[in-house]
Amino acid sequence: MQQREFDKFAEEYRSLHAANVRVSGETPEYFAEYKVLDASRALAARGSHARNVLDFGAGVGTSVPYFRRYLPDASLTCLDVSEKSLEIGRSRFSGQADFRAFDGTTIPFDAGTFDVAFAACVFHHVEVGDQAWLLSELRRVLRPGGTLIIFEHNPLNPLTVHAVNTCPFDENAILLPAWTMTRRIRRAGYLRIERRFRIFFPHVFRALRPLERFLTWCPLGAQYSVFATK
Repeated sequence: MQQREFDKFAEEYRSLHAANVRVSGETPEYFAEYKVLDASRALAARGSHARNVLDFGAGVGTSVPYFRRYLPDASLTCLDVSEKSLEIGRSRFSGQADFRAFDGTTIPFDAGTFDVAFAACVFHHVEVGDQAWLLSELRRVLRPGGTLIIFEHNPLNPLTVHAVNTCPFDENAILLPAWTMTRRIRRAGYLRIERRFRIFFPHVFRALRPLERFLTWCPLGAQYSVFATK
């Protein structure tokens, strides 16, 4: 995870992202909101607490308003390697989250600090050789019984692959199949692992989206999530 790679896109991140997802008929905010809403529902279903939440790879803080909406009582920490992105996040969401820098290796918090570690479309930017260590670091800063939540792009979905291949800030991305991500999470020592596929219908077919809850098993969604317990 290189700071320079993300710093150079920080100022125009939203406009680049918006252009990239335009084929779906949605905005970057739609994708940010569904992830946090899914996370809040899954935490409730699992009976998990969310007093202290780590948004790992938070970028410019796009998810902050949705954490404030769906997990209003949680203390939120946004961590990222990009100082410029953090500066933008602080200016946009002053007082709503603690924005902290990450050196790309060691998460700067004590063991057991967080109830939830959330990483939305971050791991495809992490070098393959560093992913096991990073999953262990996230596990370290989770309290016993804490929850890891990871969302990633699905390389089996052709529209997703096209979007990633044409996105400037994904130029060095390596997409992770859902089973690969799940296997690495299991090897890192997590338990109670659940995997779900998401985003099957673009905006033009949004009336069909209530059906997605019956399709989470189908490995053709544009994205997927993995929930796991320390």
